[in-house]
Amino acid sequence: MLDDLLQQFGYPALILGTFLEGEMSLLLAAYLALRGYLSIEGVVLCAFCGTYASDQLWYCLGRRHGRQVIERRPRWQALSEKALGHLRRHPDLWVLSFRFIYGMRTVMPLAIGLSGYSWRRYLLLDGIGAALWAGGLGLAAYHLGASLEVLFGDFRRYQLYLLGALLLLLGTLCWRHQRSRPGGAEGNAQTP
Repeated sequence: MLDDLLQQFGYPALILGTFLEGEMSLLLAAYLALRGYLSIEGVVLCAFCGTYASDQLWYCLGRRHGRQVIERRPRWQALSEKALGHLRRHPDLWVLSFRFIYGMRTVMPLAIGLSGYSWRRYLLLDGIGAALWAGGLGLAAYHLGASLEVLFGDFRRYQLYLLGALLLLLGTLCWRHQRSRPGGAEGNAQTP
């Protein structure tokens, strides 16, 4: 049942998740790909589509209604000024890389649209940046998860031994602590 739900709604949910938020949706989907519920190729493609569509929407809003949107959100005013400052110094670099900087994912496309940056250039460079983000983060999460699974797989095999060793160590420490107290273990036994 879970397999059917994930195969039917997993990819659309990922597109929506990366459209709205991004990283957490992609990391969860990469984990589901590792578990065999989704394909990593589909995860990367859907993450690209969701984040790219979101960026394009915010860019268009910035072109048409940028000032009004920013004025309604006081926190975004300072961020947009910072974003515009970065954009003036290195415009193409910021279009390619803003999604990798926490807190700039929504504000930066809005500021780019507000700045009058060429829509054709934005379409191309944002596509490259979205592909790098989706492919890089998705594949890194997938392979890191596979490595951790191998590590934790070995840990699971030895966890009873480790638990036994920890209990033995704890017991020994408690016993030594009792013996080192004034009166020792024998003195405590005589106390009513």
